[in-house]
Amino acid sequence: MGADIRVRRVYEQPSPADGTRVLVDRVWPRGMRKDAARLDDWAKDVAPTAGLRTWYQHDPAKFDEFRRRYAAELAEPGPREALNRIRALTADGPVTLLTATKDLNLSQAAVLAGLLRETT
Repeated sequence: MGADIRVRRVYEQPSPADGTRVLVDRVWPRGMRKDAARLDDWAKDVAPTAGLRTWYQHDPAKFDEFRRRYAAELAEPGPREALNRIRALTADGPVTLLTATKDLNLSQAAVLAGLLRETT
């Protein structure tokens, strides 16, 4: 059985079922106070590069290619280490990946959750 990885918007009310809460966006969510986010970690290094984010722009037609390019970015040393830190957190219970993205199914958090479930 894979790890218990959840994906939620950072703007949603935190839940005790969230387990470890990790923000996976490179930039801080607009309008969110740091104390209101109730984060355990902010994994900026695991977020897509600015160039990839700009190219993608959450266009559903580009999602498959985004997922491929993003997986390639995650194989680089810095992002791979950040991904491994999140993977290690799953040993202690549920991990919730947080993002400001409106469409969770087309987000980097969804891609990360899929990769973490496959490899834990």
